[in-house]
Parts: sequence; C-alpha cells; structure tokens
Amino acid sequence: MTEPLYTPFFGIMGATAAMVFSALGAAYGTAKSGTGIAAMSIMRPELIIRSVIPVVMAGIIAIYGVVVAVVIANSLSDSGYSLYKSFLHLGAGLSVGLSGLAAGFAIGIVGDAGVRGTAQQPRLFVGMILILIFAEVLGLYGLIVALILSTK
Repeated sequence: MTEPLYTPFFGIMGATAAMVFSALGAAYGTAKSGTGIAAMSIMRPELIIRSVIPVVMAGIIAIYGVVVAVVIANSLSDSGYSLYKSFLHLGAGLSVGLSGLAAGFAIGIVGDAGVRGTAQQPRLFVGMILILIFAEVLGLYGLIVALILSTK
C-alpha cells in the first residue's frame, strides 16, 4: 500500500512547529527579561552582566527547537516515509515547540521581576536562578519527549 501524497506535510509541519513555537518563546523571554535589565541598569549598572542570565536561558529554548527541527528534517525522504512517522514528527515538533513557548513565557516573567528585584536586594539572585532553572526544565522535558517521538 502506498502512502498518501500529503504524508510529508505533517512531518514538515512538525519541524515548523518546533522552530516557530520555541523561537516565539525564546523571543518573548529575551524581550521581557531585556526590559527588566534595562530598567535595573539605571539603578545598578554594575549588575548588567550578571543579569543577562535570563536572556541566555531564553536563548537555549530556541536551540531545543532547532535540534528537533533538524532531526525531523533529516528524517524526511521521498520514499519510505509513512503516515505514522509523519504524525510522530508532528507530535515531536508540537511537543518541543509548545513546551518551549511555555518555558519562554515563564523565563521572561521571572527574569524581568528577578533582575529588578536583585537590583534592590542582591540576595534574591540565587532564588531567581533556581526559579529560572525550573522554568528552563519545562522546555527540556519537551525536548526529551520530542527526541523519543522523532526517533521511533
């Protein structure tokens, strides 16, 4: 039995979803944290470099999407690409993409409030980092599930 003509569409949409949603999350996290850094740097310019951590963590979310998109794109082929595999790739892309979007939102909100608070109370820094790690792990969970799905 031959596969339907639209079979690769779902795999391509999985790669697209992985990249688009994770990049949206990373962009939001970067923008939201960046505004907090700009506001904080007026009071305490010596803390600018230390406050860039949320922006770096938001950028890692986009890397998760790139990894899954590349894995999916390398699996696409003209022959031997089943509808089952294409649905797995769609699920993988949505998994990493939507979890990256959620993680980016969390990193942005925590990063914004955290760097502003750290400017007023430096002991808040360690707590901010811990919360950011837990927000980042949400994206990592999506990456793990996506890699399991895409390599099945």
